[in-house]
Amino acid sequence: MSIRIESVSALSAFVQSAELQSFKLAGQQVGLSSSAIGKTIARLEDQLGVRLFHRSTRAIRLTHEGEAFLTRCRSVLSELEAAEAELAHSTASPRGRLRVAVPFAGDLLTPLFGAFMARNPEIELDLDYNDRMVDVIEDGFDAVIRSGEVSDSRLMHVKLGDFSSLLVAAPSYLARMGTPETPSDLTSHRLLHHRFYETGKLGDWGLPLPEGVVLPVALAATSLEPLIGLAEAGNGIAWLPSFAVADRIRTGRLHEVLPGTEKTCRALRLLWPRSNFPLPKVSAFVAFMTEAVRRALHDAAE
Repeated sequence: MSIRIESVSALSAFVQSAELQSFKLAGQQVGLSSSAIGKTIARLEDQLGVRLFHRSTRAIRLTHEGEAFLTRCRSVLSELEAAEAELAHSTASPRGRLRVAVPFAGDLLTPLFGAFMARNPEIELDLDYNDRMVDVIEDGFDAVIRSGEVSDSRLMHVKLGDFSSLLVAAPSYLARMGTPETPSDLTSHRLLHHRFYETGKLGDWGLPLPEGVVLPVALAATSLEPLIGLAEAGNGIAWLPSFAVADRIRTGRLHEVLPGTEKTCRALRLLWPRSNFPLPKVSAFVAFMTEAVRRALHDAAE
């Protein structure tokens, strides 16, 4: 398929329909009827020679080919938006949809997103909470916040700060089950683990355990958010980023377990696609989050 100017609106209609899972809702976004969107998608399918959606009277669902095409379309539309922005970069104000991938937010990032929205009312913040390792370019994200190192030359990045992970539990759990005094004591406790989406492996708690000792698993989740809530509700002990639970520890909703355990620091980074003319909305997000997260991490460490 060759992309022509008249194809851009069809690609946009396809992406909107896929994300909203509805021709009707997609049409409402651009002032068109459900029928008009459906016909646009049908023409696109004829042009491609594949079916992009499974259709029923109640819903639409992407086919396997549609899922693959969605990834490419997001990238194409993102590049077109960037090209437009380059032409008007000097006078443009931050506006438009900003897609940000965030593996976890917790006590640190959630209030900062609210503050960013208040400062930039013309930006539509679209947060993707997912612990998988996304491809910033191919998946069409404007920015990504994650830990670890960066080796992709297509990306710009800034280090927001360092953080460590803590063992935490609710006061109610510790009153009921007792407080571990050594890492080996954890074998008699209910432990809440993070499981990596891509590999299926459990996160390494990095504890000095005797050879052959395996930590039990009461629950495993591919996102950190439910682990925070379950720990706070008294369901067990979790190993969580310090900044994600700092406020809960300060207010006594969670207590640190084995506070003397040696901790390994990791870097928290903000990544975005490399460009000589970054979109104003991306520049605004990078500038705001760099300052705000660094300040929040510093405050959380005190």
